[in-house]
Amino acid sequence: MIHKGDLILKKDLILKEDLMVVGNIMCKGGSWNIKAENIKAENIKARNIEAENIEAWNIVAWNIDAMNIDAMNIDAMNIEADNIDYHAVCFAYKNISCKSLKGRRKNHKHFVLDGEIRIKKAVGK
Repeated sequence: MIHKGDLILKKDLILKEDLMVVGNIMCKGGSWNIKAENIKAENIKARNIEAENIEAWNIVAWNIDAMNIDAMNIDAMNIEADNIDYHAVCFAYKNISCKSLKGRRKNHKHFVLDGEIRIKKAVGK
């Protein structure tokens, strides 16, 4: 699904395909969930985000579950991913669990407030 302009969610969005938004993904009248194969947008603000790959400038969510995340900044309650690649800041209020966590900016920061960062070992290692 390709959407030009901001995508305003008024309910949960569940797709069995890619979601590409030329604009922002935002919620109106509550915080909604997004589930798609792959998600690409300028900025994403939602309750829960689930996808194979997520690419955005800024991501704000309660929970993020993805294979790969590529973003400028990430703000979430919990992040579960294989690979997290961000520009400046990646933080979670509770936990970050991933195989790799990489900041691209020289002075990048990743942290959690009330939980832990857990780097998972690759299978077979």
